[in-house]
Amino acid sequence: MRPTQILLGGRSAWKGPYFVAFPNLREALDNHVPIKTKARACTILPTFVGIRFLVHNGRDYVPVMVSQDMVGHKLGEFSATKKRFVWK
Repeated sequence: MRPTQILLGGRSAWKGPYFVAFPNLREALDNHVPIKTKARACTILPTFVGIRFLVHNGRDYVPVMVSQDMVGHKLGEFSATKKRFVWK
């Protein structure tokens, strides 16, 4: 079994995980600056742990702090796109 298969979530094994190369990743980790992104399908890699992302949900940017438990999931899973219905 390939080590990248652990990070896969419904993507073909030969393709590998989908991720976006963030050029300011080191700066975000050192200065605690959030990275603003619209890449909801990006797989969270172990190098993203401890970094804050602002993930676009279609309307605004939702803050997401990446922890160790999130590795292998997608960024879009942690920014809800639908509002909660409340009966008044």
